[in-house]
Amino acid sequence: MNAHSLKWIFLFSLALLWGSSFILIKKGLVGFSPLQLTALRVLITGVFLGIIGFKKVRQIQKWQWKWIAISGFIGTMFPTLLFSYAETEIDSAIASILNSTVPLLALVTGIIFFSNQFIKKQFIGVVIGLVGSVLLILAGASLNPNQNYWFAALPVIASLMYAFNANILKSYLEKISALGIATGSFLILIPFALGILVFTGFFNAEFLAQDEVQTSLLYVTILALFGTALAKIIFNRLIQLSNAVFSTSVTYLIPVVALFWGFLDGEQFNLLQLASGGVILLGVYISNRKKKQKKENVESLKS
Repeated sequence: MNAHSLKWIFLFSLALLWGSSFILIKKGLVGFSPLQLTALRVLITGVFLGIIGFKKVRQIQKWQWKWIAISGFIGTMFPTLLFSYAETEIDSAIASILNSTVPLLALVTGIIFFSNQFIKKQFIGVVIGLVGSVLLILAGASLNPNQNYWFAALPVIASLMYAFNANILKSYLEKISALGIATGSFLILIPFALGILVFTGFFNAEFLAQDEVQTSLLYVTILALFGTALAKIIFNRLIQLSNAVFSTSVTYLIPVVALFWGFLDGEQFNLLQLASGGVILLGVYISNRKKKQKKENVESLKS
């Protein structure tokens, strides 16, 4: 399969995995605090990746470990914590919608901090996608006026971190295998995750014996293995096959999946949200469509 087809398969696979993550976070917060959920998610993911990808860590050179560590914190630990806290006050679907600011932020940070080329069609595409996201937020706010939208700032901050991380992966870690990057970053995070769990009393037998804690543990385990471990490997590979803007455009597709799960879980949904999802998909298409072959090339083939 060629790289162009493969990157679209990866994009939609990520949309399904990460779009499902928000409802799993919501279910995990029933038994855990945001801090515990974040640490547990990191620990389970780190152990799993350490088992399957430890050999790949050998590819990482000494100078690259700095970027691996930064990627771990701003690409996983901090954003996960911010989204977890956000979902204590706003719907999971709204949190996923705010996450769709990542492509625009990746484009801006790439131009300002990483000397990336300005491409007009990418800018137009992300702006259209952003308009669709704003419409989704407005629709959600009208349906849920009692939610605390000050907490909506947390997913935006997390999205800025994701944007920087995407550019770091593309600029400094492109030569390392996707599994190697994911494994290395989580191995660095494991001690911090363990410290948080010990500090918050997670390993207390009475705490773990609670029914709601055991149910939440199941949801967080699914979240860690699929929404974090598998998704991180796919995302890192997608970055290598394409670019930061294309890879982060998955965040325009995520709300469509998240809205579906939210609807099944009783979160309200209306036709304006459905139409806004269509605008988002249009933005993704425009931002990432292939250039048409120049007319003169076509003419030369005819001669």
